[in-house]
Amino acid sequence: MTSARELVVEADGGSRGNPGPAGYGAVVLDAATGETLAEAAEYIGVATNNVAEYKGLVAGLKAARELFPDATVHVRMDSKLVVEQMSGRWKIKHPDMKPLAAEAGRVFPAGRVRYEWIPRERNKHADRLANEAMDAGRLGRRWEPSGSTASLDASAARNAAAPPPSGPPGDARAGAARARAALSGTAGTPSAGTSAGIAGTPTTGASGAPSTGTPAGSSGTSTAGPSGSPTARTSDARTGAGAGARPTTDGGTDDGLFAAEDATATSSTPVASGDFEAEAGVLASTDHEPGTKATGAGTGTGATRADAPAPAPVQPQGWSGPDMGAPATFVLLRHGETALTPEKRFSGSGGSDPELSAAGLRQAEAVAAALAARGTIQEIVSSPLTRCRQTAAAVAARLGLDVRIEQGLRETDFGAWEGLTFGEVRERYPEDLDAWLASPKAAPTGGGESFATVARRVAATRDRLTAAHAGRTVLLVTHVTPIKTLVRLALGAPPESLFRMELSAASISAVAYYADGNASVRLLNDTSHLR
Repeated sequence: MTSARELVVEADGGSRGNPGPAGYGAVVLDAATGETLAEAAEYIGVATNNVAEYKGLVAGLKAARELFPDATVHVRMDSKLVVEQMSGRWKIKHPDMKPLAAEAGRVFPAGRVRYEWIPRERNKHADRLANEAMDAGRLGRRWEPSGSTASLDASAARNAAAPPPSGPPGDARAGAARARAALSGTAGTPSAGTSAGIAGTPTTGASGAPSTGTPAGSSGTSTAGPSGSPTARTSDARTGAGAGARPTTDGGTDDGLFAAEDATATSSTPVASGDFEAEAGVLASTDHEPGTKATGAGTGTGATRADAPAPAPVQPQGWSGPDMGAPATFVLLRHGETALTPEKRFSGSGGSDPELSAAGLRQAEAVAAALAARGTIQEIVSSPLTRCRQTAAAVAARLGLDVRIEQGLRETDFGAWEGLTFGEVRERYPEDLDAWLASPKAAPTGGGESFATVARRVAATRDRLTAAHAGRTVLLVTHVTPIKTLVRLALGAPPESLFRMELSAASISAVAYYADGNASVRLLNDTSHLR
């Protein structure tokens, strides 16, 4: 037990209401090995986020002192406020936090403690402990170390955070490059033909207006660019006309939409100018032209080997090129409404974790009935947040399936904006909001997640799930930002495309992921089951 021993303290706190039912979590780690040495968590009744974070810090420091009184301590927290105040760079003005900060400062001599701010995704262990404590408090119980899974969850998250393979499934550019390489090595030179989901045949989108979908990775005219005008994009990743797809006529979907052989793509309801999607923090672009649709009409012929005789003319059947087998198909379900949804308030993973409202529960039952009628879902994976768990449970009850929780599907952490409307954020944090709207790397006020951070998290989750569920149809119950991010990555679209997609509560979207790395967006924002 010497001063040479270095410990890491990670601490967090949360309040479901701010102020509301609150709890904290803290973990002490060996700095050299990363081994968990001690954990602490407690439900503290009604308090604010910041008070809970300070209490977590105090508990973590005290746990470290009990282990090694002479240690040096490296404190890591995702609370910018606590880190800056304890480092002496920010003044402590709030009367509830002054005594807590003083208590934290007395645990170890100041020279033996240093503070570092870390993103929320690197503070999962303490975050999970805090949530376990709040969950226990809601049930009238005390948090017990023996019932905690935080250490195991944190270890699994670290293992899953390994660098993704080059050109992961769903990244359109990497997938197209690998497909071109496969075609050139096995099937000669691809033909110059174009292709569409159904050659020249319009499908009816959710708005009821005819539109022609072009599967990702095919050649032809793409969807509208940022200014609303069509932008041409060609690819020889796959050629030939789509086969077996069936247009819908009422904005809904037929029973075979999520089946592996179906290649139809349907469009969403156009975003109304000025409409604001609060949960994803998405402001609809005012230069978007709702009537702009893309047409990918035309057919192409399959490639042939250079040393083989020309085959007799045949009708093209599906995509040409190597047989990639059945894709992993993700049916993307946004959860039902909460009390915050109609008020258009930011509601991410760092807020009050609201439950479904009465309207949201009805929406969950409606979507469950629709998915049960289709009969194509084989597995269910859900975000850990309550609104998604409840929506997933309604579907699981109808389908007789279990629900697996996936941390990577949680919504963006909107920091200090949680619970606020867009207008309130504009009034209180105008500079931060402008920066956030201008760059995917900008985070909300108070240490929330940037869209770039969320994209990395969602992409890593996608890669794990596609590898685990190849050839299967999986329902992912999640939130606005993860769904839009999966669609954006599948299309190879720029980050600003997040502001040009509408996604309603309890809506269904779908993306198929093929073995060559390509992805096909098959559906976006279907709400026919709610009408």
